[in-house]
Amino acid sequence: MEMNHSANLSFPAVRGVQPSITLKVAVVHACDDQNGALFDSLVDCGIARHTDVGYARLAKYVRSRMVSDLNDAVKHFQLVLDQCPVGHPDRATALTNLAWVLLKGYIQKDVQDIDTTTSLFRDTLALRPQHHPDHPLSLYNLTEALTWRHLRKSTAADICEAAQLYHELLPLCTEGTYLRSIAAGGNGVDYVIEECNNLPTDGSDEGIHLRRVVLELCPLGHRLRPRTLNELARAVEARFDQHGSIDDLDTSIQLRREAVSLCPEGHTDRDTYLNNLALSLISRYKHQGNPNDLDEAISLYEQALHLYPVGHDSRDCSLDNLGSALVDRFNERGDIDDMTRAISLYREALTLCPPGHPRRDTTLNNLALALQTRYDKSRVREYLNEAIDRYRESLRLKRFDDPGHHLTLSNLSSALCSRFMETRENDDVEEAIALGQESLAALSSLHPDRWFSYRWLQQAYLSRYRILHDPADLSLAMENFRLASRHPPQGFPYRIRTARRWVAAAETHSHTSALEAYNTYFDLLDGHLATRSSTISRREAAAAFNGVRSLPVDAASCAIRNHNLRHAVELAEQGRGQQWSLASRLRTPVEDLESTNPTLAHNYLELSKLVSNAAQSSATITDSATADRAAIEYRMLIRQWEAAVAKIRDLWGFSRFLLPPLYADMQAAARQGPVIVLIASQYSCNAIIVPTSGDPHHVPLPSVPLADLSNLKDRFARAIRNASALGTKVPRNDLIVLLRTVWDEIMLPIVNVLQHDLKLKYSFTSIPLHAAHPFRTNSDGSREKCLEDLYICSYTPTLSALVRSRQMMKKRVTPSFVTIGQGQPGAGKGKALKAVDSELELVHKLVPATATHIMERDIPHAEFAFLSACHTAVGDEETPDEVIHLAAGLQFSGFKNVIGTLWQVDDSVAKHVVKAFYETMFKDLKDGDVMDCTKAAWALNRATHAVKTTVPLEQRMVFVHIGFFVFTLRTTLRGWIFEKIEIESAIKKTNGEHKIGTTFSNYHGTMPKRALKHLKNLGGYAERNTKRTKLKREEKEGKENIPIHGWISQRSNRKASCLGH
Repeated sequence: MEMNHSANLSFPAVRGVQPSITLKVAVVHACDDQNGALFDSLVDCGIARHTDVGYARLAKYVRSRMVSDLNDAVKHFQLVLDQCPVGHPDRATALTNLAWVLLKGYIQKDVQDIDTTTSLFRDTLALRPQHHPDHPLSLYNLTEALTWRHLRKSTAADICEAAQLYHELLPLCTEGTYLRSIAAGGNGVDYVIEECNNLPTDGSDEGIHLRRVVLELCPLGHRLRPRTLNELARAVEARFDQHGSIDDLDTSIQLRREAVSLCPEGHTDRDTYLNNLALSLISRYKHQGNPNDLDEAISLYEQALHLYPVGHDSRDCSLDNLGSALVDRFNERGDIDDMTRAISLYREALTLCPPGHPRRDTTLNNLALALQTRYDKSRVREYLNEAIDRYRESLRLKRFDDPGHHLTLSNLSSALCSRFMETRENDDVEEAIALGQESLAALSSLHPDRWFSYRWLQQAYLSRYRILHDPADLSLAMENFRLASRHPPQGFPYRIRTARRWVAAAETHSHTSALEAYNTYFDLLDGHLATRSSTISRREAAAAFNGVRSLPVDAASCAIRNHNLRHAVELAEQGRGQQWSLASRLRTPVEDLESTNPTLAHNYLELSKLVSNAAQSSATITDSATADRAAIEYRMLIRQWEAAVAKIRDLWGFSRFLLPPLYADMQAAARQGPVIVLIASQYSCNAIIVPTSGDPHHVPLPSVPLADLSNLKDRFARAIRNASALGTKVPRNDLIVLLRTVWDEIMLPIVNVLQHDLKLKYSFTSIPLHAAHPFRTNSDGSREKCLEDLYICSYTPTLSALVRSRQMMKKRVTPSFVTIGQGQPGAGKGKALKAVDSELELVHKLVPATATHIMERDIPHAEFAFLSACHTAVGDEETPDEVIHLAAGLQFSGFKNVIGTLWQVDDSVAKHVVKAFYETMFKDLKDGDVMDCTKAAWALNRATHAVKTTVPLEQRMVFVHIGFFVFTLRTTLRGWIFEKIEIESAIKKTNGEHKIGTTFSNYHGTMPKRALKHLKNLGGYAERNTKRTKLKREEKEGKENIPIHGWISQRSNRKASCLGH
């Protein structure tokens, strides 16, 4: 007969933990002859006996610190473990008891071997997996062994593993329990956090993951959270330095913002976190060029400086930091007060760093840089000479392995180049080149600061070339321009400015790399603008670069001068309207893609919506921290969107999806007739004819330099202003002279080349090319034909827009109509417009009743907008992308046809044009009929012709059509006039750059049979039997067409009528 009993044996607490073992006691009767059961019982009795002895020896060791007692305890616990082989239910407990005895001896320095102890605890943990009731205790035991080994051996891997174990342990420890109290105490997880925070910064993915684990050990309110946030920020920023992902820099700034917020006024570490946040903001400013980051950094540095009064050990560092930021702002805005203050701060810092001070070399370098920058603006030689002396002293104090040694080398190189250009002392430029090469050799291939070395080497070689004219120096300068522009670890703003300087140098010295420089510039600018999430922020980013406005036409001119007309068309297309292009990439028609791969098309459209929504929402954010988070989320969506686009480009036939179009792609715009691209550059003015097939043709305009065009623009502005004061019947002689000049110098050379089928797209802004007129008579007394006699004019932004717009004509539905007007301005915003109400009533009468109703929601498929307000088709000349104006914005948002205005509209006469327009637009339209908005350009042409006697010239020229271009057939055949106006394309949510452009199209002359067949295929035409005399009379009378183009952003109170469906 056998009786089983359980007995719990407990031990004194070791480091706050109560070890215990549960043993089974068996009572065996003498008559029991089951040998196996007897053996098991004897083993259990041995476990109990050895455990008792081990417990007694351990208790004695704790009291006496006799090593012999410790050894006896270890021997008996080892015997217990030996009797608990693998698979024994008490093996985990036996492992724990032995490990704790060894750890106790290690703590008292009586045991040297900690590795065995750690292995025993690992074996225990393996026997107690997740969900085991003793799993938390085993986790804690292992952390104790690891932390003690780290304490003695400073093994980084041990403290990192301990952090991972605590990350798993703490959620398993309920608040208020004993295990939670010892694990979360100062000797537990807090020690691990502090030691992890003391580890070297590791920007690898593994290092950042560890930092995030440690941060999760510091909940809100934890005393170590600010320091832990700072260490994670440092690791993330280190990864940014290695790989250049702006998301990492944004994340670092977010983390540093939280650290500052957790350290209010009076906190001992507030100064550190203020400086660190400012430093990260400066870094982002240098990579993205947002001046708000720079201003905030200066504000933070000033707050930190207030925490370092005179006599504080760190005041010199704070003075240096603030001075550096002020120099950056001086370079950004040119405010001499910033530079004066920066130099003053550096001089104060230098007094705090006398000879022998460890930071004197840094302050010397910074002061020298400020003095050199001051010289660059003032050209006062004393500043430059002092800067060179300070650089040399700084170099003497710096060790060769100093992290800033290469920067001082580069800076001195730059200063010597500047002095060489003044003194022509060859020793200066030779030393500058040697220093630049030395600084470059000291850096790895992906170090961001290689950009500085390339930059100053380029300057040195170019400086020497300008004096000695050695072609080898020019080649070396251009090569260093190339390397600096294409050095990815450096931020976009620096590289964009380098590419701009490369362009200027290559053009100045007629170097063959000029076209490559232009291409590099556009690629970098596109990449930079793509990081901005709103149209406004993209405009601000582009405007930060001087000269960006002229680059597209200069690039096209360069290609022309290099006899590469195809590339000239591509550059003109790519360079203009980059902001519209970036936004429109999210609105590309995907009908072809949907038929090829519906899944990819759906994914692309959904991601495009998400990106667009994120961009729109970000525009309303004012809080800096929220804006940083939104920027990170936006770029995450952009990466997903780009991945979707990459998959689409892998499909056959979609390799150019959303990429800048090639010449062959854009030539489709000339399918119905040639397209003319006019390019007004500082280097030359030209026209390029894009024919229906084959290579483009060049029409030089040597008699029209850019300066003359600028003068012509100003003269037009004055003539229009003067004409507004004249009576309706008074001839506009000034305008007539100017329009004759436009005809003779610009349009006639093109018309002479193009006998017919003209479609015109131009970049000559602020000059009404569409109104060009010879104002002369022929020898037979007839009036010489002008442009308006030959063509109906309409504007379109780009060649790509013409190609894509045809796709938008595939889906048409019945339109609806809405008119909007405002006659009374807001307070202080202009005079009242008395004709608005009567004009609205006029429109109401002319539009069929069944087609008129007010839309109370957004119009998803906009067709037509008539913007009769002032300056609605004119943008700001200083804007890098000149096509950004109200009419272009409506067109981009979905309106296929927009009528806008180039300058101020006379309220009293505009209604005559509006009346004539709608009478023509809705002529013969009955109730219930569908309005044909494709007639808008033709209707405007007819309207301005109809009011010639009642509306002065400048008020007829003011209205322009943007969107669809008009394809007009007018010819005679056997006494018949066949007239058909067919809109061939529209501009809807365009996916390309928006430029001001004009398209004219016409068939004029005798119609052959094939033309008649084509005309019939177009679908419907009007036939009128008439006499040739009538035809001649119509041709003699002619018709007056209107200018198109221009822009200025001015608000007006005139009405707008919009048509959509």
